[in-house]
Amino acid sequence: MTAFDWTGAHALPVRVYYEDTDFSGFVYHASYLRFMERGRTELLRGLAGDQSDLHRDADGLVFVVRRMEIDYLKPARMDDALTVLTGTRELRGASMHLTQAVRRGAEILVRAEVVVACVREGRAIRLPESLRRALSRPVAGRNQSLTLLAP
Repeated sequence: MTAFDWTGAHALPVRVYYEDTDFSGFVYHASYLRFMERGRTELLRGLAGDQSDLHRDADGLVFVVRRMEIDYLKPARMDDALTVLTGTRELRGASMHLTQAVRRGAEILVRAEVVVACVREGRAIRLPESLRRALSRPVAGRNQSLTLLAP
């Protein structure tokens, strides 16, 4: 994965609960997927409101994960306070290419590259222009002071 400038990324605080861990006491790998889904959802909520409203207002538009590449670098444990960072890497016709990271303090534990497709009735459609514009400007929940580069 290439370096990413986290300035302007959306930041979502997450606490690790017992249900997020496996028998070893570490966060179960699939729990990070849930954390990152929440990060993407909150990014979109900050840009365009609830996804259910967007779905209704845009005649059935939905977002689906098309591709995800994940590096698990270090484990998290129960009660850890984490931050899920979500930033836009690239916008294409019908997809958003996002970079995500799960941090504990300044330490990156997990990083992911995610391609999210815009779909209506099972077919890819262009990202709405309003969402395109919104993805390029600061929103509530974005942390303007993050300058950490992913290794």
